[in-house]
Amino acid sequence: MPEEIRNPLGKGAEHGGTPRRASAACDGADPVAELAAGIGPGPFALIIILAAISADLPAILRRAREAWPRTGIAGCTTAGEICEGGYADGHIVAIAFPVSDFAAETVVIDPVDAIDSRLVVSQLQQARRNLLKQHEDFPHELAVLMVDGLSGREEQLIASLAGGLGPVPTVGGSAGDNRKFNATHVFAQEAIHDRAAVLCLLRSKMRFKIFSFDGTRPSRTQMVVTRADTARRAILSINDEPAAQEYARLLNVPAGHLGPEIFATRPVLVRAGGRHHVRSIRKVAPDGSLIFFGAVAEGMVLTLSEECDIAAHLDEAMQELCGGRAPGMILGFDCIFRRIAGEGMQQVARINRILDRHRVAGFSTYGEQINSMHVNQTFTGVAFYDAKDGI
Repeated sequence: MPEEIRNPLGKGAEHGGTPRRASAACDGADPVAELAAGIGPGPFALIIILAAISADLPAILRRAREAWPRTGIAGCTTAGEICEGGYADGHIVAIAFPVSDFAAETVVIDPVDAIDSRLVVSQLQQARRNLLKQHEDFPHELAVLMVDGLSGREEQLIASLAGGLGPVPTVGGSAGDNRKFNATHVFAQEAIHDRAAVLCLLRSKMRFKIFSFDGTRPSRTQMVVTRADTARRAILSINDEPAAQEYARLLNVPAGHLGPEIFATRPVLVRAGGRHHVRSIRKVAPDGSLIFFGAVAEGMVLTLSEECDIAAHLDEAMQELCGGRAPGMILGFDCIFRRIAGEGMQQVARINRILDRHRVAGFSTYGEQINSMHVNQTFTGVAFYDAKDGI
């Protein structure tokens, strides 16, 4: 059942409106104290915590409650973190939203396997009304969604949220576990949830711009899904051949060589809404089927992608996003396969410089959410600008 968590703070002392970011190693003596020193005194409407799976979550959340007793806390585990300086592992990232420019309410949907859509919509509408009533002077709305990355329920979840969110810009990511693909978690306050989602609703004085891009290009090689198990997000056969075997043949590689690096650099694409979108392959199953991070169906036409220069595309896309107006901070949800592709192409150092230059904080995901879509292998996020800046 959904659970609503309100931020009891009203508008507090002016202390700069830009969301603040900080990070700390999980194995430090007191990582929450380091985070608190990094983000400053607040007060804050919401703090999003993105934690490596190796973090002691109960202890971290208990200390966070002590450090920020009147602030909403929400977050998830990661497949890797994006800190000052770019990609990282074994860290905790905090993104804090000052009450001078933000108000927040958090809704927990647990479990995502049996969503009562009417109840969820009612909760979201009530939360939005509360925020509007209390903060009419904050003109902008934003939703940030984090969901269990191994639930396989992102599409159904987003469909259930649509009636309550309406036109609210929405971004988010699917929680990770450092590429183990075993168990991921979301959390709100001190409660840790599995097979659940956390939705943070924000009203903001700051302007922002949401975005999503992937940099993939379609090749001329297409294939047809001839047998699928939609419940498992599994493709059993392609072109009437065993799926993994046929995918490998089209790539001209042995089936035994299929793995994360190939999935990252040569994903398959589906065409929808006038453009191609990645369907990321999670793994090859023992029966030779391909298990995906997004919805699949029989009759679906897949297009093999071309390799791309991921760092060059990221640099170009970020420059276009910013348009000469540097955001105060970017909250980013970056698919783990983009990082794997960057590692395989030896471009991580270059990518790190780009992320650092544009003040990105966030995490490596098992999938991304942009408005009403669940997408794969994208860099999705929201760039925050000072209220006086035009965007």
